[in-house]
Amino acid sequence: MLVLGAGGQLGSELVRVLPAAVGLSHDELSVRDEAGLAAALVRHRPEVVFNCAAYNAVDRAEKEPDAAHLVNAIGAAATAAACRLHEARLVHFSTNFVFDGAQEQPYTELDAPRPLGVYGRSKLDGEQSVLEVMPEALVIRTAAVFGDKGSAIKGGSFPERIVARALGGGRLRVVSDQSVNPTYARDLAQAALTLALSDASGVVHVVAGGCCTWDEFARAALAVCNVEADVDAVTTAEFAAAAPRPRNGCLASVRTATLRPWPEGLAEWAANRPPSGAEGP
Repeated sequence: MLVLGAGGQLGSELVRVLPAAVGLSHDELSVRDEAGLAAALVRHRPEVVFNCAAYNAVDRAEKEPDAAHLVNAIGAAATAAACRLHEARLVHFSTNFVFDGAQEQPYTELDAPRPLGVYGRSKLDGEQSVLEVMPEALVIRTAAVFGDKGSAIKGGSFPERIVARALGGGRLRVVSDQSVNPTYARDLAQAALTLALSDASGVVHVVAGGCCTWDEFARAALAVCNVEADVDAVTTAEFAAAAPRPRNGCLASVRTATLRPWPEGLAEWAANRPPSGAEGP
């Protein structure tokens, strides 16, 4: 098996659960490099390719639409084309940002996407390109992923940033009117592997059980790490992020079971987290 984007939150977990897999980070292989993709597939001959590579700087994407499109859409299509040519199964990852968040109930695979911003549009373009090139591919949409490693482009996973800021005495202003399923990367990786080994194709939603607002997620992260700090709940308008975000970012599935409840994943994340002040590897 081959994991693209192996340096990120999800990619690193897939490599952990698949010790025999070849993991390639963005620095080692970009999905924009068609020749490199072909060479990697010829060299490693994977039965399954997990494409975790993504441009996920949501706010920056508003000013860099071409950069987001190159990775999330064109790169995704190039990966699908390489997999089709070399007869490898493709598992591609997408996001809840393909929806506008206007409906009250969680979005399922049956709901029509309607992205609000550049990032969401680029990811939806990637989904559609992948399935046009390779209809038998599996596209996994997920939400609010957090992991032991954290997202480098975002400065770590959301709970880690919250805890670090609290320990540093920083003010915690967290949005209270956007809901998500906080999904532990370790759970997502295992579910993705199970689906990869099945005959599932098309779009499948894979998220943790339950939804919460970002400020609820922040308070839960502080509590599970035994860190005391006040969290100021602010509205989306007050937070004034550059990119629009779905108010209801919760997903559900009509095709597969949800993962364990998000507080359980958060508890495991906290148990795996180094003690405060300890140096990482």
